[in-house]
Amino acid sequence: MRKVKVYDTTLRDGSQGEGISYSVMDKIRIAEELDKTGIEFIEGGWPGSNPKDREFFLKISRRKLKNAKICAFSMTRRPNIKAEDDANLRALLKSNAQVITIVGKTWDFHVKEVLKTTLDENLSMISDTVAFLVKKGFTVFYDAEHFFDAYKANKDYSLKTLLSAQGAGAEALCLCDTNGGTLTSEITRVTGEIKDRVKVNLGIHCHNDAGVAVANTIAAVEAGAGIVQGTINGYGERCGNADLIPVIANLKIKLNIDCIPPDKLKQLMHLSHFVSEISNMRTKSEQPFVGDSAFAHKGGMHINAIMKNPLSYEHIDPSLVGNHRRILVSELGGKTGILLRAKDLSYDLSKEDPQTKKILELVQSLEHKGFQFEAAEASFQILMQKALKKYKKFFELEGFKVVIEKRSDKKITSEAVIKLKVKGVREHTAAEGDGPINALDNALRKALKDFYPTLAKMHLSDFKVRVLDEKAGTAAKVRVLIQSQDEEDTWNTIGVSGNIIEASWQALVDSVEYKLLKDKQE
Repeated sequence: MRKVKVYDTTLRDGSQGEGISYSVMDKIRIAEELDKTGIEFIEGGWPGSNPKDREFFLKISRRKLKNAKICAFSMTRRPNIKAEDDANLRALLKSNAQVITIVGKTWDFHVKEVLKTTLDENLSMISDTVAFLVKKGFTVFYDAEHFFDAYKANKDYSLKTLLSAQGAGAEALCLCDTNGGTLTSEITRVTGEIKDRVKVNLGIHCHNDAGVAVANTIAAVEAGAGIVQGTINGYGERCGNADLIPVIANLKIKLNIDCIPPDKLKQLMHLSHFVSEISNMRTKSEQPFVGDSAFAHKGGMHINAIMKNPLSYEHIDPSLVGNHRRILVSELGGKTGILLRAKDLSYDLSKEDPQTKKILELVQSLEHKGFQFEAAEASFQILMQKALKKYKKFFELEGFKVVIEKRSDKKITSEAVIKLKVKGVREHTAAEGDGPINALDNALRKALKDFYPTLAKMHLSDFKVRVLDEKAGTAAKVRVLIQSQDEEDTWNTIGVSGNIIEASWQALVDSVEYKLLKDKQE
C-alpha cells in the first residue's frame, strides 16, 4: 500500500484565519489531539516571530507525543547576511523542534519586487539556510512559496530554487499554491513534471481561493506527491487552506493510501469538532464526511431508498469517519422519517402504531406554525420523548424577567432574573449579558451549575432569528435557531413565538436539556 505523510499546519496557517486566536494551551491541546489521530507532522508556528510560539515549543517539547513530530517554521536568511547571523534562524536552534520547515521565494517576480534582491542571491539564501540547519542536525523541509505561479512565469528559475534546497540537504520539497488560484489540471501536470526532476519527496500545500484546495491536494498525490499539507476544517488566511479532514478521508477510503493508522479514521469527526471548539468557530454542518448534514436525508423518496440500501444515497458508510446517518424529520419525510428517528433513539414504533401517527400529526402541526425540525434534531428528540411520555424534567421554571436598560453613559445593559425549582430546591438567580438572550442564558446556567456541572462544557455557538411573516411587521412570529456545542458534539434547537424572548427561551431550554440527556444526567 502506498504511503503519504500528513503535515498539519493548523497551529500556524490555520491561526491566520479571520476570527481565530490560539493561546499557548489551545495550541498544546490541538497538537495532542492531532497526535492521537496519527498525524505525522505538526507545524507549531514560527518561533522567531512572537513570544507565544516560543513558549509553545518549549512546553510541547515536555509532552510525550506518540505519533507526531513537531515542526518549526521560518523563512530563508535575509539577503546579504550569513545564515548564522540571522535572528530568525538562531531562534530555530532553540525551538526543540524535530523538523524545520523553511519557506523561500521561487517566483522571480517576488524575488525582485518583494525581497528586492537578485535571483542569484535568492538561490544562495535558500541553499545557505538549508545547509546551515542540516549541519545543526535538523531534518529540513523546503516550502516553495508561490511555486505554481512561479513555474508558469519562469520554469527554469523556479526549478533552480528547488534544486538549490535539494542540493543543500532538504529532505522534502513542498510545492505551494500560495495564492490559491491554480486549477486542478495544472496542479496535476506541474506536479508530474517536477516529480521527474527531483530526487526527494514532494509535498503539496494548497490554499482555497478558487474553491479547489482539496481537489488540488488529491490531484497532486495522484501525480506523485508524498506529503500533504493542510489544516483541520480548512482554517487559514483569506479563503483558507486545504481541509485535511476530506483530504485524509479521500486518500484513505477512496484511494486506499496509507496516511493515518487504520484505527484512527473514526476519530476524524471528533477531531474536526474538537478543533472548531478550541478555535471558537461554528462547526460547518455541510462539511464533507464529518458535517452534521453530510449523511442527512430529508426527502421521503430518499429516506425510503436509504432504508432498503444505504448505498442508494450515501457514498460511504458514515461510521468509517465517526459520523452517523441522520433522517431529517419534516412534513416531507412522512412516517418513514419518524420511524427511523425513533429507531435511532431505541424506541420501537411501527407505521401502524397510533403513536407514530400522533407524532407525525404533531410535527406537521408545529411546522405549519413555523417550527422546522430538520434544522433542530435536538428539539425533535425532546418532542418525541414528550409524545411517548418518556420525558424527564431536569428543572421547572417558575418565572423569569429580562430588563434592558440604557444608562446615562449611553451603554445598554441587559439583566435576567430567573426562578427555578431544581431537584426540589428553589433557585433564584440574576445575571447580566451581552443582550437579553445572553443574560437569560447566563442566569439559567448560574441556577443549574451546582446541580449539573457538565453544563460548563457547552456553549452556544450560533444564534439565528428569522421573521416568519414579514407583512405582520413587529407583530410577526419569529423562529429562533440555536446551535450549541461541546468538545464532542454539536446540536441544534428551535423556538417559535410572536415574542423573540419566548422563542429564544424555548430553544435555550431544549439546548440545555439535550446536553443533560446526552450526558445521562440524573
